[in-house]
Amino acid sequence: MTDETLQPVGPGVDAAPDRVDGRDEVLPRDEADIGLLALIDRLASLLDRSDLLEIEVEAGGTGLLLRKPAALAPAMAEVPPEAAPPTVAPREADGAPAPPLRPSVTAPLTGIFYASPAPGSAPYVQVGGEVAVGQVIGLIEAMKLFNEIKSDLAGRVVRVVPESGTLVKAKQPLVEVEPL
Repeated sequence: MTDETLQPVGPGVDAAPDRVDGRDEVLPRDEADIGLLALIDRLASLLDRSDLLEIEVEAGGTGLLLRKPAALAPAMAEVPPEAAPPTVAPREADGAPAPPLRPSVTAPLTGIFYASPAPGSAPYVQVGGEVAVGQVIGLIEAMKLFNEIKSDLAGRVVRVVPESGTLVKAKQPLVEVEPL
């Protein structure tokens, strides 16, 4: 990694240097961008698989910092040990995490979750309210597009899992529902 050179490509520049098979070669801008995006994807995958909260890489004059959402959250106030219940996630026999206790509507894609159509407006669903199949429960913004998330369950909303404006990942529970 320290052997690679990444240099910024500015407006009006058609090519960028890149490393190919250990030798410098000038690649068309699109290929250099694709290579950089592939590197970022590999680093993000490495970060997801590790216990690290962030990865920082510098090469030449370019720097990249990737952080997990947990690293961005403000530090939690310490809870006295006697007040904190054990937080061991239930596991199945094969070691995989157990499914949630209640049925839940899950995120179909990764992005920023919004519980209401606009800031200051009423949320799509609230705890204690009822939800029907096909009803919009929130929005997920991904790549500058707002995607309506519709419920595939009917029942009473027991919990809205993410806070509005937070990052959610695909298949993460959004709303827990108790069937009626």
